[in-house]
This record gives sequence, structure tokens and C-alpha cells, in this order.
Amino acid sequence: MDEMPKEIRTERLLLRPFRTSDVDDVNEYAQDPEWGRFLPVPKPYLRSDAEEFVSRQLAKKWSEEPDWAMVFDGKVIGGVSLHDRDHERRTIELGYAVARAHWSRGFATEAVEAVVAAAFTNLSLKSISAMADVRNSASWRVMEKAGMTRKRVVQEDAPSGGSPVDMVVYAMSREEWETMQA
Repeated sequence: MDEMPKEIRTERLLLRPFRTSDVDDVNEYAQDPEWGRFLPVPKPYLRSDAEEFVSRQLAKKWSEEPDWAMVFDGKVIGGVSLHDRDHERRTIELGYAVARAHWSRGFATEAVEAVVAAAFTNLSLKSISAMADVRNSASWRVMEKAGMTRKRVVQEDAPSGGSPVDMVVYAMSREEWETMQA
């Protein structure tokens, strides 16, 4: 199979490809500086940045970098993506972000669990990883709730070009995921 579904439904969310009509929703949540505090996004975030983001999503090749809009009650509240796939090592990296108005409500965990399940079901992967700024403990809680385990801390270049940032790396193997499903 080796192709991710374009739509994934969870208890509360619809995960689907971004659409041109999503610019207003993305612009609304991304203008919040707290939302982008640990993300490599422009600061301040402008409407033109939202337009460019959505355009990039539309231009991506789905089979290489699926990126779902996270829709709750008809409104885009964030996104979840798979990127940096290494076919030889059979690994992929997961990323996610949720509008601050929806933090601490389990939406990120719900979306991450659904995408991890779809990835292990549809792709020949050995593992899925994710990383977050070490100061972003809410993000590591999402990874932990989704069944990932902390592997290491690495230093990465800061998104804004400042000092390097410590990033915590979490991962889950196919075997760990299958054990969780049993």
C-alpha cells in the first residue's frame, strides 16, 4: 500500500488536506505569539505568512509529505504532518501544532494517535519519531500519551537563527505500536 489516507476521522476531529479556504483559520491561530513560541514560524505571523503556508501545503506531493489540517467543529485548529521520510531506514518524522484556544483538551494527542496508527497501517515503517524544544513540556506529554518514548536530547539550530536549542527526541517502533494495539 504505502500511501497515507487523505482523510482520517477521530472521535472529535477530521484530519484532511489543507485547502485554500483555510487561510483565515490558520491566520487566526498563528498570529498568537504563544502558539508559535517553539515553532519555526515567522514572528510576527502575518496574513501573507498564512497564505504562503497554505500554498506550500497545496504544492506538496502527498505521497512524500502528507500534512493534514486538524478540523474541529468545521474550523481548522492546527495541523499534523509526516515528513523527512527515510525509505532506506524505514523511518518518518511527525510534527503537530494546535491553536492555543484548544490546548489542554487532548486534540493534539487524538490527532497524533490517529496519524501514527494510519502510518504504521499504511506505510512500511520501522519507526516514527517526533521532536520538541525541551522547554515545551506540553509537546512531550503529547508524544508520551501517544506511546512514544524519550530517546535523547539533541542540539538544533534555532528557527530564528539565534543560539542552538536543545530538542528532545521521542520515537516509537512498529513493534511497540503493535504491542499497544494488542
